Amino acid sequence: MKKIAILGSTGSIGVSALKVIEADPGEYYAVALAAGNNVDLLFEQVMRFQPLVAAVSREDSAIELRERLKGRSSTEVLSGIKGLSELAALNEADTVISAMSGASGLVPTYRAIKAGKKLALANKETMVMAGAIIMELARSMNVDILPIDSEHSAVFQSLQGHNREDLKKIILTASGGPFRKLSSAEMEKVTPALALRHPNWSMGRKITIDSATLMNKGLEVIEAKWLFNLTMDQIDILVHPESIIHSMVEYSDGSVIAQLGIPDMMTPISYALSYPRHRKTNLPQLRLEEVGRLTFEKPDTNRFKCLNLAFKAIITGESMPAVMNGANEIAVESFLNGRIGFLQIPVLIEKVMDQHDIFHPAVIEDVIEADAWARRTAVKELESLQT
Repeated sequence: MKKIAILGSTGSIGVSALKVIEADPGEYYAVALAAGNNVDLLFEQVMRFQPLVAAVSREDSAIELRERLKGRSSTEVLSGIKGLSELAALNEADTVISAMSGASGLVPTYRAIKAGKKLALANKETMVMAGAIIMELARSMNVDILPIDSEHSAVFQSLQGHNREDLKKIILTASGGPFRKLSSAEMEKVTPALALRHPNWSMGRKITIDSATLMNKGLEVIEAKWLFNLTMDQIDILVHPESIIHSMVEYSDGSVIAQLGIPDMMTPISYALSYPRHRKTNLPQLRLEEVGRLTFEKPDTNRFKCLNLAFKAIITGESMPAVMNGANEIAVESFLNGRIGFLQIPVLIEKVMDQHDIFHPAVIEDVIEADAWARRTAVKELESLQT
């Protein structure tokens, strides 16, 4: 039985992961669950799965959870970055699902790898911010990193059984988000409520906004570079509104291998946990005759400027991807709070990137420093956008 620790159990990926675990109880045991501060849902999860350890971001949330569990569960409750990191390195866990939202997942994910845990990775920001450090650590610890993002899982599956020397490029697909056909003038009027209505996927708030701006695809490009050891000219993007082909790999002879499936995160989660098996899930079957047409187009980087900013960040390299990511998280939060408009998201990110003095992040603390600088600068720049 595989013993699973989930970082981000109350988010969309974590909830789907628990569905995979629950559907195959003889194969998996949820030994540890970590969340932000959604005490209500985490309480339900602890009562249902009875993990050894649970963790939350704040101590006040931990106190509340301990009180509610008193006399009902023996689950140990931890808190803060120390608690999350301790849970990620738990002796009883052999696999850690990294599914926390944004930069908050960096340190616990790093600790999981340092503890030698097999990593099922959904937190792309870890690779965006610290890809070189993370991959070097994984190699030194002989740790497998298996992708949970549907696009990276599709690439990973399409690489199986093929000589790596024959790879020409990978093609990441994107739904295009809810505003694929809107003009720039129309996007100026976009509200958070509209941006949170993704046409194909049910996801958390932050990633849904990233999908609407296409920043999510930029983050995935950076993640793919590190996960699969690619150069930037080996990564292409196609908008595929149906979200049936999750990504493709093109080989030197012109062959293109694609992975298809219904748009549900249970599939890549299940594959990451059961690799190299494809275990049965409770998902409906993909019926291409019902899907009908599969269409493709190039992304419009004139209207969706975040994509270019992500490319600029990884081409610049060093501390810039961490800065870009930190600025984006502040920009997304500010948009969701009504402080800036949809089209001001890339404006704020670019303002921060333009002010950054690039440096080489040699250790994880350097990455954290770059992220903190970006957030402070973004908050200062918010005032100029609001006047």
